[in-house]
Amino acid sequence: MSPSHARARRRDRRVYLRGHPLLFGLLAATRGRAVRRLGRTLLVHDAGAYREALTRLPLDRTAAGTTGGAARAALPEGGGVLFDQEGGGHRADRRGLAERLGAAGVSELRSVWRPLLVRGVAPLARGGEVDLVDLARELAGSVVCALLDSGADSRAVARAAAEAAAASVRSHLPGPRRPGARAEAARTAARLQRLLGRTDDALAVMVAVAAVNTSVAALPRAVAWCADAGLWDQAADPELLPRLADELLRVTAASPVLPRVAAGAGSVGGCPVRGGDRLVLVARHAAEAHRRDPDGRRPADAAVSHLVFGAGPHVCPGARLARVQLADVLAALAPHRPVVARARVDRRAALPGWRSLTVRAGA
Repeated sequence: MSPSHARARRRDRRVYLRGHPLLFGLLAATRGRAVRRLGRTLLVHDAGAYREALTRLPLDRTAAGTTGGAARAALPEGGGVLFDQEGGGHRADRRGLAERLGAAGVSELRSVWRPLLVRGVAPLARGGEVDLVDLARELAGSVVCALLDSGADSRAVARAAAEAAAASVRSHLPGPRRPGARAEAARTAARLQRLLGRTDDALAVMVAVAAVNTSVAALPRAVAWCADAGLWDQAADPELLPRLADELLRVTAASPVLPRVAAGAGSVGGCPVRGGDRLVLVARHAAEAHRRDPDGRRPADAAVSHLVFGAGPHVCPGARLARVQLADVLAALAPHRPVVARARVDRRAALPGWRSLTVRAGA
């Protein structure tokens, strides 16, 4: 590992050590084996076992302690929350969302975020500083409003989506549960629904929560890694840029774990699984983020790098959007070769990330 990549890893590790120390400690202590059982919980680190759990094992997507369960608890009045569905309803919702997030849809959304990006990075050319977290919130909120045809204030949407995630999604990660979390999750979700003007649409709320929180977690972390590891030459190369974006998304793994519950008997990585067993699927390790540095010239195989978006019928529909948006952010910053001036971890965020990440133009 080069000194620059070691520096990048040290900084990125802070979002776990200060924001999610119990989670990071658990993952680090158990990653020596592909699958490790702790009572009725299986921690899945290996890429093959991770993929097997998502594609071959029957899963209970409404169980407490899962993403779908958290969504259902926050929005008890109806279905359509995408994460916990199966069958025809799930396929119909995903088809509709996939159309809006396909190549043509993402191209339209670029027309929303690119002017904001140009304006957002402009201070670097004048010797000023830019907070990448603040910029990521504006980009993500604007994209969500455009995606959902909402006239709400984009920054208000981003703030509300972050609050909803902190109240619901974080409650199913390893660690102590906060008293009253379920009631708080319901309140914050309802507030986001009202803000979006979609009080009868649970799916819209979950799309907003997922899009905002993954973007605000991923974009600043990826930029910090690019700056610390000295990867701006790759970011400035149009041929390497898409591969670099994929690599940075792989090593930052915005959603580092996927909590699931087995609906029936099976096996994962050769380890027997019983119905009701909990699985902590470690996307970060399955994608080799903990041991393989990002490099657009020698990228990881797509079958490995794309595991940060899941696998099988429930793979993240926003994967294309994430890759294109990060590539645009890196391309806009590359001429300035920014360095990190200040960084502060967000200790309350649902996903490991920065509360602020301020950059200035480098040499």
